[in-house]
Amino acid sequence: MESQIHKSVHWTWFAGEPVNGKQYGKAGDSVNNYCISTNKMNDKGCLVCHIGWNGKQDEINCLACHGQNNVKWKETFDDLAYFRKAGDSESIEMADELQGELQKAVVSIARPARKNCGTCHFYGGGGDGVKHGDLDSSLIKPNKDLDVHMGMDGKDFACTRCHTTTLHNISGRVYTAPAYTHRKSLLEDDQTPRITCESCHSSRPHKSGSKANDHTDQVACQSCHIPEFARVNPTKMRWDWSKAGKKKDGKAYTTEDEFGQHNYMSIKGEMKWAKNVKPAYHWYDGSLHSLTTKDIIDPSKTVYVSKPSSSRGEPNSRIYPFKIHESIQPYDKVYKTLLAPLLTGDDGFFNKMDFQLAFTKGMKFSEIPYSGEYDFVKTEYFVPTTHMVAPKQNVVNCHECHIGNGSRLSNLAGFYMPGRDNFHLLDKAGRLIILLSFAGVVLHGAGRLFFSGMKKER
Repeated sequence: MESQIHKSVHWTWFAGEPVNGKQYGKAGDSVNNYCISTNKMNDKGCLVCHIGWNGKQDEINCLACHGQNNVKWKETFDDLAYFRKAGDSESIEMADELQGELQKAVVSIARPARKNCGTCHFYGGGGDGVKHGDLDSSLIKPNKDLDVHMGMDGKDFACTRCHTTTLHNISGRVYTAPAYTHRKSLLEDDQTPRITCESCHSSRPHKSGSKANDHTDQVACQSCHIPEFARVNPTKMRWDWSKAGKKKDGKAYTTEDEFGQHNYMSIKGEMKWAKNVKPAYHWYDGSLHSLTTKDIIDPSKTVYVSKPSSSRGEPNSRIYPFKIHESIQPYDKVYKTLLAPLLTGDDGFFNKMDFQLAFTKGMKFSEIPYSGEYDFVKTEYFVPTTHMVAPKQNVVNCHECHIGNGSRLSNLAGFYMPGRDNFHLLDKAGRLIILLSFAGVVLHGAGRLFFSGMKKER
């Protein structure tokens, strides 16, 4: 089993083999616009969730994913060792109590539950709901109004119901390659990984004759069935690193917004949170174009750190919902590359609040040259939205897309959408046909009245 884990992305943090000298994945050259980089796993602040950090090959704690008791393993074992070493009667009593908790936890094992997966995935980006607007702690015990699949008063699905696993490789999205290679349903192949909606619902999931079935070759199910994300807890929508480092009375400080979330932290900068957010929509085949510390950017434009790489007309491409996270993040003014500051540790920005030191250390760990000159650039990061599936009575209404002003799909061009777009020649022809039809009905009715009157006179 250990050999399986050591080959999985949860251990290596690599997204496949290097491409053009760039290694995608958190352990490689990839960046985001949240905490930006792991500095090739030299930032130890990521160890809370990320197993296998920095290539270590030590023991694997199976109970982190399979244990059903809420135990902080490292802290508990450290406390146990401390109390055993102390040796006094009170410490021994504390140690025995901890030993009992551990014994209960060891025998409480099962397939990973939502809480097991959510301990890390609900807190991606450094906090509850920070990164994924459709993944947060509200999904540990949701009702079906929040998610029809995971609702405890409904199907009560665990994450593994869709994220099927082979040899501890869990199906799901990676940086560059799609999470799926086909859209087969279980009716076609009962061994197919259950990672697309079609896997269980087929490509014609609605009642026979329903117009919605005609959309599935162009529109992802999520686009209609996830009208909003962050419906319980807020999600972070913007992060401005350029404003980090401010102090009050010589000390770091924080402020909070109406949600009780930090909207300013001296160590992180200015942030904006939101709830009940409508997604943005783009063509998507499951793959994203992601930047690395080695990619040259154009700082005069918005830099897309992560963006869908497909377009309309491609085989698996569908209109798909996204959370778009905006950021103002640092870049090298000379080399025109995004910078990856070291954030934690003695020389990290969170400790010293010194950008020059953080950039120098971070880029050295990342094995990328740093000129010593930096500035900040606007960036965007696309996060696919696929959880928090609403009940059918709350899906997106047809008119929300098929409307002239304020259409959800107003940013998508290159095709005609009834109700949203005006094709003047076609509109004129349609109006003419309606007028002629109406005139025909009137003339027909008048003719019948006239001739019926003539018959009576005879």
